[in-house]
Amino acid sequence: MTGGFVLVVGPSGAGKDTLLAQARKELAACPQIVFPRRLVTRASSVWEEHDTISDAAFERGVAVGRFALAWRAHGHGYAIPGHCLDEAAVGRIVVCNVSRMIVETARQHLPNVSVVEITAPRDILAARLAGRARSDDADLGARLERSKDTPLLSADVTIVNDRAPDIGAGLLVGFLQRTMDSCLKV
Repeated sequence: MTGGFVLVVGPSGAGKDTLLAQARKELAACPQIVFPRRLVTRASSVWEEHDTISDAAFERGVAVGRFALAWRAHGHGYAIPGHCLDEAAVGRIVVCNVSRMIVETARQHLPNVSVVEITAPRDILAARLAGRARSDDADLGARLERSKDTPLLSADVTIVNDRAPDIGAGLLVGFLQRTMDSCLKV
């Protein structure tokens, strides 16, 4: 059985965490699809649920290869736990929210990588980011501009998340189910 990684990417404010949370609930009875918690060098919030790691622990983990993926963005360190490689090795689909900047590295180092891009119109992104009111976020204008500087990537599916979250979540769940089905046939 062949497992792999589904990387969920998109600009800040696109609603990636919201759609992932709904997909996680809908697929809770499916052991073949796992949603690991990211490690981030900032406190968790209602907008982004993750496990907090210190900068020193992040740097040590990167140095010894403890993570399946690791990157820096917005002044913070982000990592996908190393055990996710074991999950993929036993045939599971590992669904991760990652930076668009790490996709090519992931494609080179991880098995069976698929990419789901979640996006929204700029005005919706701006409103969502302003609504967070996270004091440790970078300047909102800079976060929006960062999207323009991100290299184009080839996504397997793009979800424009500008309607009710259950619509985008349904599209994500459908893609994950198709991915799982194709892995089970191998």
